[in-house]
Amino acid sequence: MSIVTIERKVLEKNDALAATNRHVFARNGLLVLNLVSSPGAGKTTLIEATIAHLKDRVRIAVVEGDVQTDLDAQRVARYGVPVVQIVTNGGCHLDAGLVAEAVDQLDLDVVDLLVIENVGNLVCPANFDLGEAMKVVVLSTTEGVDKPLKYPAMFRRASVLIINKVDLLPYVDVDVQVIKQHARQINPALVVFETAATSRLGIPEWCDWLVSALSRGHA
Repeated sequence: MSIVTIERKVLEKNDALAATNRHVFARNGLLVLNLVSSPGAGKTTLIEATIAHLKDRVRIAVVEGDVQTDLDAQRVARYGVPVVQIVTNGGCHLDAGLVAEAVDQLDLDVVDLLVIENVGNLVCPANFDLGEAMKVVVLSTTEGVDKPLKYPAMFRRASVLIINKVDLLPYVDVDVQVIKQHARQINPALVVFETAATSRLGIPEWCDWLVSALSRGHA
């Protein structure tokens, strides 16, 4: 019982900070994405492809979350966008307080889209609201078809599923339709995209959807 009580207090504190973040984001008219996945699913490459496709239309900033190193932030910074690195030193997820500290280093007046790349983990990040408009879960074809069933909380709380690395389908025993079926069994409202971020396959469709979301005011 004490463990449950402590967990509830931690989440309540986080939710209060997330509400403050959400107010800040709304005041600045931002669309904020919380990008989540297992390690190696291709989140950073997806961010790079998204920036490259939208750089002339949308002002983008990125918050990078990693257990160690700033390697991903270095990759993203090459595209000329503002980026802040959060190193959790072993923590398995970002929380609203860490995001608030990172966002304080950004000039939100010159940002339309803020992408938060969470720590690679399909468990802990599901429980922590960062103040984002939506969670976007990235699942690579190399992970198999059962991840939505094994990690239902993440898929239930996500708004978008990006099935990445579809260029590897000829080499893996995976049926994308089964992935979609399992994901929508958990969350029928999921918007789904199929991408190969390294070759930019599916990136225009994903980016067009983002631009549409911005125009609809999903901040």
